Amino acid sequence: MLPIKLNADWSQLMAQYQQDHQDPRNQFCHSIGIPLIAASLPVGATIVGLPLAVPMFTVGWGFQFVGHYFEGKKPSFVDDRRQLLVGVLWWTKKMGLKVVQTQDEAN
Repeated sequence: MLPIKLNADWSQLMAQYQQDHQDPRNQFCHSIGIPLIAASLPVGATIVGLPLAVPMFTVGWGFQFVGHYFEGKKPSFVDDRRQLLVGVLWWTKKMGLKVVQTQDEAN
């Protein structure tokens, strides 16, 4: 699979996201919460899946906020909503997808 190459702006967003998510407990919570939230969206797009999507979405956000309690920082998306997408990129990178940041912005 081809890597996802981030431009300078998105590389900076990723670097900021990584900086805001240093605590291993927060990373663990996000490793559970992000896929639950992301998966709830297509599941909830059907009437049949809606009863399952609502708890997936709610529990996923619960994990997110518990993680930020451990981190002691507000969620990154509060300052920039693009961080919601960066969170998914962060998770896919953790799962092994190659995400390439520009050299001047990469950690």
